[in-house]
Amino acid sequence: MISVTKLLFATDYYGDKLRYTSDAHKAKNGVRPGAGPVVVWNSTRTCNLKCRHCYMSSDAKKYANELTTAEAKKFIDDLADFNVPVLLFSGGEPLIRPDFFELADYAAKKGVRPTLSTNGTLITPQVAQKIKDIGVGYVGISLDGLREVNDKFRGKEGAFEAAMNGIKNCVAVNQRVGLRFTINHHNIQELENIFDFIEEENIDRVCFYHLVYSGRGNQMMNEDVTAEESRRAMDIIIRRTRDFEERGLKKEILTVDNHCDGVYMYLKALSEGKEELAKQIKKYISMNGGNRSGIAFAEVDPMGYVHPDQFTQHHTFGNVRERKFGDIWQDTSNPIMAGLKDRKPLLKGRCAKCKFLDNCNGNFRTRAEARTGDFWESDPSCYLTDEEIGIVGGSNK
Repeated sequence: MISVTKLLFATDYYGDKLRYTSDAHKAKNGVRPGAGPVVVWNSTRTCNLKCRHCYMSSDAKKYANELTTAEAKKFIDDLADFNVPVLLFSGGEPLIRPDFFELADYAAKKGVRPTLSTNGTLITPQVAQKIKDIGVGYVGISLDGLREVNDKFRGKEGAFEAAMNGIKNCVAVNQRVGLRFTINHHNIQELENIFDFIEEENIDRVCFYHLVYSGRGNQMMNEDVTAEESRRAMDIIIRRTRDFEERGLKKEILTVDNHCDGVYMYLKALSEGKEELAKQIKKYISMNGGNRSGIAFAEVDPMGYVHPDQFTQHHTFGNVRERKFGDIWQDTSNPIMAGLKDRKPLLKGRCAKCKFLDNCNGNFRTRAEARTGDFWESDPSCYLTDEEIGIVGGSNK
């Protein structure tokens, strides 16, 4: 996750203390000094929508063998013991779990900050107030465009309006809320509209996700943006973020799942003769250290299996029903887990030769594996040219 706002203006928001500290990228066996990883828990696979790019391939049906309330509380106890700072409740649709509020409240009382990733359609005024009262730190609501564009991706007419009501209900009770937007070839034209939208609706945060080829998202592999489109998208994001700041509008703008975004911002600042800004950006992306799946970021699926991130569920390291999360996370007997914790010697192709490897850390391994069959090959979504990443004599991508 890259905070465009932080890189451009050195402003501080809550999550920045996890992403941008002098020891953020220094971890032994996947444990940052003084804290465990941020954990995404896909608490259920059941969902009331059927999104085209869902990495869980969720549907509106009940799935067997998901963690019970008692098992989930034991899991949360283990996270607290391991100093996990944040537990992100995701799905499917996490609000479908009847014990969501009980478990979120339990996490908060254990000192693990609960956050929520949702499609927003189930957030009534009463639900929004309950989320606020529990102390959920942040609610991320997924939209992939406005109205018809979003409904097409979500697989249900009216999904946009329902999500909009959820956003408004959160804003009404002063619950911190933001948008999650997955960039692809079909909705890239919506970027300008999304910036207009968050201003009009008084939304203070938006995360622009790059597509990862997992679950139903695998079927969209050939519908991903091109390198040229990625650069154009980043130019829009940078320009609009600057515009908000210049007009005194405090909006936190982030991009997710493609760490070459930070390098692109650095190179862009250099090309524009903004040497001090370039120096600032380089400092922050160096602190961040790039992709941290398997290091400072983890995922646990509905059945309790531990994975390096939510998109890499085809690689499993253990089950929290059988072992404590912290024990699983520090066990490097699995070659993928061991490799993620020290991946640079294993990387191949352009990633292995890139002069910005310390700032990117090889980007997203699941995309590389989906395209090539090799977990350690180059991430195909890197849109920087060979010349930009220091490969002498290479052809531009």
